[in-house]
Amino acid sequence: MDLGLKGKVAVITGASKGIGLYTALQLVEEGAKVAIIARSEEGLQDAKSFIREKTGEEVLTVSADVSKEEECKRLIDEVAAHFGKINILVNNAGSSSANPFQDVDGALWQSDLDLKLFGAINCSKYALPYLKEQNGGAIVNLTAVLAKTPPASSLPTTVSRAAGLALTKAMSRDLGQFNIRVNAVCIGLIRSAQIEERWQKAMPDASWEDYSKEIGKTIPLGRIGNTEEAANVITFLVSDAASYVTGTAVNIDGGSGEAL
Repeated sequence: MDLGLKGKVAVITGASKGIGLYTALQLVEEGAKVAIIARSEEGLQDAKSFIREKTGEEVLTVSADVSKEEECKRLIDEVAAHFGKINILVNNAGSSSANPFQDVDGALWQSDLDLKLFGAINCSKYALPYLKEQNGGAIVNLTAVLAKTPPASSLPTTVSRAAGLALTKAMSRDLGQFNIRVNAVCIGLIRSAQIEERWQKAMPDASWEDYSKEIGKTIPLGRIGNTEEAANVITFLVSDAASYVTGTAVNIDGGSGEAL
């Protein structure tokens, strides 16, 4: 299937590692021109080298902190100036912060919202004129399965991510008139540096496969998901293959979520 991504320009935040990096890799493999965004210049250069080794292609790197509005504007304008257009935005920047309500102070609430919610809002706001110039495009907001059914001691992350779901739905209603599709993906347990650290602490003598199966006893598909599997879904959602999909949230969780 031709995904219709050849020549499209994609901006991916939080793309120096993990899901953002593998989404960038897949889009490059599909013929897209990609800009990867992260705070760490060293991380960006490592990611750029990784993609070059895998594909022989170059990506644009932009170091920026998307928790700051002026940085969102700068990175979007820099990408547009370099490539001449923007077709796709993947709002992936984020972090995990899970605490009981009584332990979350105002500074942590604000920093979490600034990064996960306002980062997506501001990148989308500044990308919008460029997407409209192309007579349409696609935005994907990354959020979490637990945003739909927040457990105890999951703050402020689940609140920021739940706001991201509301943002996605509202944006899809407003931007459909411009042929701009807006969707979310809700991430469950996906292999990451953080989960690998848990593996080394909990089962240092076990293989990844054994650890994945042990944790996967509570997951219908019986294992932790791979990074590439999340990237597959995001790549589909920003492609022409998903041309009639907007305003929805897709769980990437092996069936572990309690809500559709």
